[in-house]
Amino acid sequence: MNPMDELRAARPAHLGDRPVDEHTRAAELAHAMSGPRGSRRRRTAVRPVWGLAALAAGATAVAVVVAGNAAPAPRKQAPQAGQSASATPRKVTLSAREVLLAAAEKADRQPDRTGAWWYTSSVSRYVYPAVQGGYLVVDRERNEEWTPRATGGEQWSRQQRLGALPATEADRLAWERAGSPGEIEVVPPVKKLSRLRLPTSEGKPTTSHTPLVDGDKVFWLGRNVTMKDLRGLPDEPAKLKKWLLDSYDGHSTESSSVEMSSDVWLFTVSVGLIVDMPVTPQVRGAAFRMLAGLDSVKVIENVTDAEGRTGTAAAIQQDDDRTGLRESRLIFDEATGRALGTETVLVEPRGQRGGLEPGAVSSSEAVLEAGWTDAGPKR
Repeated sequence: MNPMDELRAARPAHLGDRPVDEHTRAAELAHAMSGPRGSRRRRTAVRPVWGLAALAAGATAVAVVVAGNAAPAPRKQAPQAGQSASATPRKVTLSAREVLLAAAEKADRQPDRTGAWWYTSSVSRYVYPAVQGGYLVVDRERNEEWTPRATGGEQWSRQQRLGALPATEADRLAWERAGSPGEIEVVPPVKKLSRLRLPTSEGKPTTSHTPLVDGDKVFWLGRNVTMKDLRGLPDEPAKLKKWLLDSYDGHSTESSSVEMSSDVWLFTVSVGLIVDMPVTPQVRGAAFRMLAGLDSVKVIENVTDAEGRTGTAAAIQQDDDRTGLRESRLIFDEATGRALGTETVLVEPRGQRGGLEPGAVSSSEAVLEAGWTDAGPKR
């Protein structure tokens, strides 16, 4: 399957045949190719089951009644996008397993109450090299989603492009030397997209809604699942692992033509479960315990996410002929077991991603809020 066919197959059924602008098409494909997780929107229920769902977004915050996974406030300045990942290997003697088991204990203690809607708010970032000028550009997008608890309803999303900007101070100076263009032509994530221009100005928020797939499917977790499925997941790690692996068939979460190991696959789907799905705290804790049992998962301390928050990362590596060796990270607050977000680090960039330095964060998603609310979507 070539990249554009893969993107078309990944497009969620609820978006129909509406035209897609070049920026959105490129961002979706870049995200699909960025590795496990990160990603984001494949976790919404779609057809086919390995497809990406829409990059949902929004500009206005909602009052969350119960923050099932609300992110802690920033504690330090964010790293410059596109630079080497801000991470320092853990210096204490705790093993990755011990760190993840401790996070599981904290996750177990979070409150578990429900509301009419499961609400998430996040900011996604994608890094591209500029075609001219020798600088990097980070493109940003704010997302909100409302998923109804009741069957037969609609999912709502709100999205706002925040504009592209130079990734670092050095990149800003290079951008100014290039004339400070208000629209920047960048190297697309794949050769099929021959041209991609990113405006530096902020866009207007757009809101969309769509009926639940089959009337009750709300998320993708190896297969399309209902709210009842999610609330009834096993809270014992071995049973949760078996439940998830029942959907594993040797290929990636994005394409049936790309092979993926069971460990990477489990990491990918578990990240979605931990980050922003309406599971019980005990199931979230079981997911941490399951990851603790994977020898290929390592832990990195003192990772600063794109919002400036310091956390701990669970990470796994995967090699891909299209993009190179990359490391997918789940960033969480070790004190609470709550997810801060995800990022993809390029270890050995290749192909179109070869314009980024080894160690660069090529894409990320910072979770601002995730929890139950009785406040309906902004319309």
